[in-house]
Amino acid sequence: MTIHGPSLRKLALSTFLLSLPLNSAFAQDATAVAERLKASLAAQSVDISWTGVTGNASSMILESVSIKPAGEKDSLSVGNVTLENVTESNGDYVAGTVRTEAYTQREKDTEITISPIVFHDMTIPAAEGAATPLGSLMLYKSAEVDNVTVKVGDKTAFSMEQTRFDITPPADGAAMQFSGGAKKFDADLTMVEDPKSKAAIEALGYQTITGSFRTEGSWQPSDGKLEMSKNEITVDNAATFGITFSLGGYTMDFLKSLQEMQKKMAEQPEGADNSAQGMVMLGLLQQLSFNSASIRLDDDSLTNKVLAYVGKQQGMSAKDIANQAKAIVPFGMAQLNNPELTAQVSTAVGKYLDDPKSLQISAVPPAPVPFALIMAGAMANPADLTKTLGVTVKANED
Repeated sequence: MTIHGPSLRKLALSTFLLSLPLNSAFAQDATAVAERLKASLAAQSVDISWTGVTGNASSMILESVSIKPAGEKDSLSVGNVTLENVTESNGDYVAGTVRTEAYTQREKDTEITISPIVFHDMTIPAAEGAATPLGSLMLYKSAEVDNVTVKVGDKTAFSMEQTRFDITPPADGAAMQFSGGAKKFDADLTMVEDPKSKAAIEALGYQTITGSFRTEGSWQPSDGKLEMSKNEITVDNAATFGITFSLGGYTMDFLKSLQEMQKKMAEQPEGADNSAQGMVMLGLLQQLSFNSASIRLDDDSLTNKVLAYVGKQQGMSAKDIANQAKAIVPFGMAQLNNPELTAQVSTAVGKYLDDPKSLQISAVPPAPVPFALIMAGAMANPADLTKTLGVTVKANED
């Protein structure tokens, strides 16, 4: 299965469309709308154009919209964008509904189709530096897209249904809450072309897969604490893979600095030396701190299928492969020079392979760790990082 890079980039751009700052769409004059919108997007290294603007201050259409982020050679035509039930609230504007048209993009033998993306109760700050915790950032209460489909030739390689995201803006000192996910996705893995991968997929019985994903978290812009409390992808009759993390220092000032640096990097000509910007990026990352993270696998028959497959390849039983893995783990962990963690991992892996239910790797240091310290430790003595970050491994625990 071949899905071309330009198509994937255009898919990402199309889903990003409605996060564009449409502040100027409320100007009384169409020329002012165009100039203000162009200026707003140019500040974020995005060029936008359209063939016309129709309607009035409460309901309007941007016609034949095209966008082109810095660094991209070609613009992406996304059709009309409609804003409805626009009202004013405390100096800001609220669009009851913002909607794109259905979108189709073709690249060689790949076709991407996206049903209309709809945002509800989108708040658009009236000016830069608005007196809110998020300044001039634009927020919405919910967003949804019914279907995303990727076809290769005449076959559907991937589809995703009923994707929705919800946001509760920060208020009265509380953090912003966000959640979202897709009710169902389908993937046709028979289209994988690599012979070895194709053979493994067939042996495991995953020629076609279905599943879902879910994400939840919070962000406190005042102190920059960003938490991803849930980020799970479930593949039916296989496993659920989840990641959580908590960072500090992800403030509005950090975001603005990051955007400015990205803009400068995008303005560099192709092939230019970006080493200076790379150093600036490292400096920005050092403003962040690490609070915690975890990676978790909840098994739903995948592990035993993999053990059986590997065993068949080597002329061994699944149990023999599991025992072999349990024997290798202590030797692999020895290089970390952390006997306590080595014993913990060996016990957890053995427990999991004997009865696959769940396996979780967590990093919870006793106090937040600056990214600068993590980076220095990774270069000076990587083995000590497991102690610095408080890494633990557990099996078959809720």
